[in-house]
Amino acid sequence: MAKRILIIDDEASIRETLSDILEDEGFTPICAASAEEGIAILEEENIDLILLDIWLGDNMDGLTALENIKASHSLPVIMISGHGTIETAVQATRKGAFDFVEKPLSYDKIILAISNGLRFSQLEKDNQILRDKTSRVVKLTGHSSLINALRLQIERVAPTDAWVLIRGDHGTGKELVAQAIHRHSRMADHPMIEVNCAAIPEELIESELFGHEKGSFTGAHISKRGKFDQADGGILFLDEIGDMSLKTQAKILRILQEQKFERVGGHKTISVNVRVLAATNKNLEEEIERGNFRADLFWRLNVVPITVPALRNRLADIPFLVEDLMKGLVNRGLGHKKFSDDAIKVMMQHSWPGNVRELRNFVERMAIMCPADTIGADDIALFLNPTMTAPATSSDNTEAMVPYGITNFKEAKRYFEKEYLQQKLNQNDGNISQTAEQVGMERSHLHKKLKSLQISS
Repeated sequence: MAKRILIIDDEASIRETLSDILEDEGFTPICAASAEEGIAILEEENIDLILLDIWLGDNMDGLTALENIKASHSLPVIMISGHGTIETAVQATRKGAFDFVEKPLSYDKIILAISNGLRFSQLEKDNQILRDKTSRVVKLTGHSSLINALRLQIERVAPTDAWVLIRGDHGTGKELVAQAIHRHSRMADHPMIEVNCAAIPEELIESELFGHEKGSFTGAHISKRGKFDQADGGILFLDEIGDMSLKTQAKILRILQEQKFERVGGHKTISVNVRVLAATNKNLEEEIERGNFRADLFWRLNVVPITVPALRNRLADIPFLVEDLMKGLVNRGLGHKKFSDDAIKVMMQHSWPGNVRELRNFVERMAIMCPADTIGADDIALFLNPTMTAPATSSDNTEAMVPYGITNFKEAKRYFEKEYLQQKLNQNDGNISQTAEQVGMERSHLHKKLKSLQISS
């Protein structure tokens, strides 16, 4: 795809000359006669590099425009001036300009500056992708038959262009599977654009997915590109797809079929080439029967279904998961703790309704709350489930069941309330309304209780 170069210059002859030069070199020139027009174009178009005149005859000069552009866009900007001075060049460089070219324009100099700018920009993108890959460890931990089968599915589907529907309970690692598919796909050099359909208000999800034009609704002060636009040529990950409204489902189905859409409040048709990965914790077949999910959208997404197993079905992986999670905590500055064999056995007796997410939170809690370097079975039984009886250990001292520092009934009551509510929140994936219903409390009362116990939801 030809690189798109934005030319911002108030002289029509300069815009025409630069456009001819760029077209001869295989670039796609886009012109703006003012800084305001250029900035508006940036919000609507995918631009690779900007040629910006310093002396613009409008309300905003080139240096001010440069500041505005660099504040919200990571693009190389080459400044152009017919009255260049060393002071102006230094000022432009400090404000983030990549290069400075004087008029009259030299064909060779302008092409060399553009080539260097694009090369530098690509290097920055490659470095960012490398940093993202390094910081985001895409690893499916365990050696059970279920996790090995999951790895094999990922290896087979990742190199293809097939769309994938990832299914599994809350906390099983559906996002991790999507990341693994992306990492092993042909699109690994492009970022994966993620959308949590459950976290975006229904009235804003169309704007989030498709973008919007300035003034299309209250608060739309500028035009904005949507996630589909950003994912062009790469992967779009639609997490919690089952929580999308029927109205949005209808619109997204058309876009998935045609790979074309219009922004909210706009009339221009935008074409994209996007591979879609979707994930849900819901039984979509049941949602279809209830009238909550479109059958045609389900069949469009369900090209290759992958189910992530619940932790209760692969308890043999817990020792390996605990080891990996503990390493992650050490990297974050927490001291290393060892889980005894008896402790692991107690953990393997738990059903883990919150799956790996619950396990991760629990391991962190144990690492913080247990003062000893080795975490034993009694510690696990106490923190995991106060009603649970741990396997017999070498000590029958009942004081071992009480966390260090608790000396009276009031403190013990607060401690067990906090543990109980934290466990219920984990089971409901942090949903306060569901937790309130489950424990028999008013939502407002539960919210106040969580705040008093310093529990973050």
